[in-house]
Amino acid sequence: MLVIGIVIVIAALVAAARAGYSRLLLSRAKHPSLVGHGRIARRFARQVPSYAYTGEAFYRSDDAPADVGRQRRQAFEALACRLRERSPVSIAAGERVAGMVSDMQFVRRYRVPFQYAGHVREHLSVGAFVSASAGVTLTDLDGNESLDLTGAYGVNVLGYDFYKACIAAGAERVDDLGPVLGPYHPVVEDNVRRLTEISGLDEVSFHMSGTEAVMQAVRLALYHTGRSHLVRFCGAYHGWWDGVQPGIGNPHKTGDVYTLRDMDEQTLRVLRQRRDIACVLVNPLQVLHPNANAPGDGSLINSARSANPDVAAYGRWLRELRQVCTERGIVLILDEVFVGFRIAYRGAQEYFGVQADLVTYGKTLGGGLPVGVVCGRAHLMKRFRDDRPVDICFARGTFNSHPYVMATMNEFLRRSAGADIQAIYANADEIWQRRARLFNQRLEAEHLPLRVAHFSSIFTVLYTQPSRYNWMLQFYLIAEGLTLPWIGTGRFIFSLNYTEDEFTAVVDRFVSAARQMSEGGWWWHDPSLTNQRIQRRILREMLQAKLGSAGGARTKRQQQI
Repeated sequence: MLVIGIVIVIAALVAAARAGYSRLLLSRAKHPSLVGHGRIARRFARQVPSYAYTGEAFYRSDDAPADVGRQRRQAFEALACRLRERSPVSIAAGERVAGMVSDMQFVRRYRVPFQYAGHVREHLSVGAFVSASAGVTLTDLDGNESLDLTGAYGVNVLGYDFYKACIAAGAERVDDLGPVLGPYHPVVEDNVRRLTEISGLDEVSFHMSGTEAVMQAVRLALYHTGRSHLVRFCGAYHGWWDGVQPGIGNPHKTGDVYTLRDMDEQTLRVLRQRRDIACVLVNPLQVLHPNANAPGDGSLINSARSANPDVAAYGRWLRELRQVCTERGIVLILDEVFVGFRIAYRGAQEYFGVQADLVTYGKTLGGGLPVGVVCGRAHLMKRFRDDRPVDICFARGTFNSHPYVMATMNEFLRRSAGADIQAIYANADEIWQRRARLFNQRLEAEHLPLRVAHFSSIFTVLYTQPSRYNWMLQFYLIAEGLTLPWIGTGRFIFSLNYTEDEFTAVVDRFVSAARQMSEGGWWWHDPSLTNQRIQRRILREMLQAKLGSAGGARTKRQQQI
């Protein structure tokens, strides 16, 4: 009995040691920032108090001299007047409906850092309505044409005219059938054939959004592997559903997601060691900013935004990841909802030379209409078990394979396979690398504290001098006739049909806006001001506001902020 007891104790100690080692590896593979620790990030978010800069504090939150504060106030008031005079009808339309459209309320609140948001919402108005598109331009309700840098949030790869033609032709092709759901229109057959060729995979399922497609891909991986967890990478976005968005923004607790470091050997060690990982979910857009959230001006509190894409290194990482997943029976999912058909005709699989087990598409694939698609290996796409008829993986949407979407998708697939579009892909990297280089040369020549980084036709603006007011640049850009996504200068999405003259016009307007920003005093700089000092200052302000709220009393400084 004694021997048995000793054996049991030794076995328990070994098991505990293995579990401890496994947990240590997992901990080391997580990014040290909040981005890598969803549970801590959620707790932190609940503790951040609300406070606002008002009066002089709005214009001098970096302790600028009084004369610089007055300069900024005058520039702010002039810009506010200019924006209202430029688009009064568009702005008025937005103001009439904002109280009834929750999405618009969210965007308005988080366009700039929250400390400044109240004053900005009250005085700096931008239009939310447009009436027409043509080429690379949008026209608002006041008749103003602007160069589009939103890319329709990823949909617009090939130009608005291309998609309007797809929609019109697609609608005409299925007009006799109309919105019949359930039975398939014959056009689906050609879509499936083309998608299996593009993806290099066996089967296809249709959904109504990229988020839905990713949901189904993850669910299939869990179902077929019998394992409990998925791995995603720090900062990557895969839609807004609970299973892939741990941390800030998700009110639901997620305990079956490992958020690990991108491009890191410790992550590969975790994948090799653990037995509970069903799939690895990759968003190839992260090559632009590994282990960081998508950059947006709503969180632009200093100039610490960074991006230094190394395409070759990221390709090597994906191929190594592919090998480890194959060895361990882990399903590799490429989320190409955003980059699919943008960086190459066959997307990231072609661009980086890696074959996934499941691929998700969306955005542009619908030819301008909403869609989500999963392509996968036959054994992974199966939603039932022959030997256990009740054990199924259910997924069936009412609007899946909607005739108008399927026909418009087919127009997109057929037209994008044409020689003219394929020629665009052939030298796209060279074109966008040269354009980014010229963009930066202009900024350097103008001695502006700005640079751009890019991945293909997706750009982000970097700030080279510590400042608390970089978020103001978006409003000067809008006033110059550039339409930005709601995240501001964090991401510019050029459609591939931009001509040299049109790209040069974007750079000209950008430089003009940056000059005005500088002349307004927003980039006044104290040499002792660093990004770290700005961060520490904000943390102190949060603590002051938190303590003031808890104690029921507010200091003079808290009243200012």
